[in-house]
Amino acid sequence: MLDRSPIKAGHTAADALRATVAMAREVERLGYHRFWVSEHHSVPGIAGSAPTVLAAAIAAATERIRIGTGGVMLPNHQPLVVAEQFGVLASLFPGRIDIGLGRSVGFTGGIRRALGHDKADVERFPEHLDELLSYLDGGNRGVHANPGEGLRLPVFLLATGAGALHAAEKGLPLVIAPIGGVERMAELIDRYRAEFRPSPWGGTPYVVVSSAIAIADSEAAARRLLVPETWSGVLARTQGAFPPLLPPAEIEASTMTDRERELLDESLGGQVFGTEDQVLPRLRELLERTGADELLVTTSTYDDADRLGVYRRLAAGLQNVISPEPGIHCAVELAFKAELCD
Repeated sequence: MLDRSPIKAGHTAADALRATVAMAREVERLGYHRFWVSEHHSVPGIAGSAPTVLAAAIAAATERIRIGTGGVMLPNHQPLVVAEQFGVLASLFPGRIDIGLGRSVGFTGGIRRALGHDKADVERFPEHLDELLSYLDGGNRGVHANPGEGLRLPVFLLATGAGALHAAEKGLPLVIAPIGGVERMAELIDRYRAEFRPSPWGGTPYVVVSSAIAIADSEAAARRLLVPETWSGVLARTQGAFPPLLPPAEIEASTMTDRERELLDESLGGQVFGTEDQVLPRLRELLERTGADELLVTTSTYDDADRLGVYRRLAAGLQNVISPEPGIHCAVELAFKAELCD
């Protein structure tokens, strides 16, 4: 699962970060395979600005679940520093650390200047990715990333478009979301598999599909769980800032412009929500349509108990709905890792 450490109205960033660590402990008990955190800078409604620091706290508070980033935005950082940070994490928590990389930069000029990078760094992403991988492998021009060098950490590339081809070219696992719809995502996955070049980081294509999910007693109740983060996303598009999450009732009682209502409905339409009988078959269809190896889920709502309730219902439901059968993709254990079953 992915946790962005959303800040709730009336709460602090510290509250959000502590809630993320607590959520990691809970989903580990439920049997989830990975717990990833994100990187966002100068966003009023998100506390997750330093993913490797947060990953260290989560790894220290858990025992088995893999911890990673979804992701570290490589254009914001020097590749050597990223290699060293993950090397420290992997040395302290061997066998439990994932590197998830993205290619975004700060969304305003002021943030980019504060980070010391600009949009041109996105164009240099393939070069920076090569440099990072070289540090993790065996060094670069006499420079060594201690203690990351030689650890062969899993490296995933987050992409929604052309980035998928970078993953194919470098032989890296792909993490992708249906930003332009499931069919568009499936086309990109097909191109990724067709153009995949085996590398020391991956011998065969590996796909992780990401989706926002909510399960409740009714479709309407599940939809309400997704409204807080979706509404903040609408305000980010219309007002330029992603604010702290509001309770669903407060949002529903507010006066929206026609454009805001349109964006809210449009955004919710691309998410998966409903009862178990509605959601779980859709997830199976998603896995079968994309041939995904893993499903990365996220639920961001105002109430942490509601959020944990979704993850509990999802864990219990997948055991019954996606069962191992010969010759098809299925969910194995509670890791939600789809494999070809014997």
